Amino acid sequence: MDNFIAPPSPAGETSDTIAVSGVNLSLGSGAARVHILKDISLSVASGETVGLIGPSGSGKSTLLMVMAGLERPDSGKVVVNGISFNDLDEDDLARFRGRHVGIVFQSFHLIPTMTALENVAVPLELAGRTDASIRAAKELADVGLGERLHHYPAQLSGGEQQRVALARALAPDPAILVADEPTGNLDETTGKQIVDLLFAKHLERGMTLVLVTHDINLAQRCDRVIRLRSGRIDGAATDMQRIKTASL
Repeated sequence: MDNFIAPPSPAGETSDTIAVSGVNLSLGSGAARVHILKDISLSVASGETVGLIGPSGSGKSTLLMVMAGLERPDSGKVVVNGISFNDLDEDDLARFRGRHVGIVFQSFHLIPTMTALENVAVPLELAGRTDASIRAAKELADVGLGERLHHYPAQLSGGEQQRVALARALAPDPAILVADEPTGNLDETTGKQIVDLLFAKHLERGMTLVLVTHDINLAQRCDRVIRLRSGRIDGAATDMQRIKTASL
């Protein structure tokens, strides 16, 4: 497997949208404290698509959350769009994330008491956009839900809920889109539709796309795949045939 492993690009290059250097993160306390990420260093170029793969518990979702500014590492540096997360307090970090990072979760995380339109408008309203409803309606139409604006999450299928979540992530027009197992709660056909939509939006908007997945068919559509194991980068590859035959 030596040919499968290649070093990540050096962090700090001007073309990098995301640069992670020497990141360590532990969760829990006392005897239950677990070292999740161990000396992680990698970079993601502007407009690149990157898949994070690995066994359950390998740290890939935690790494994604660190890249998105949802988790703070114990040590190391995270720089996104030229801004060091280490220098931001929680309020500044939330504002930065709201403007520059779109996030799609496996479990959708829609607000059940809000319609699809209201769910998508939330980040726009928080950013002070006066055209929040108009923009939200356009984003929902773009993901094929123009006729479902006033439906509540419980009235939508799983695939439709994920489309709402994607529209919400895209509404602020972020430079970076991160997705954590975006097809994990969907059947194969619906999952493929969501994947096609993710990559279509990436091409349309030139965004950087980083996603966590166990799905080899999804991973092989990325420009680069990074494999984690036990909290460390085990390998990075662009050779998709090797990805197909490698154990995740």
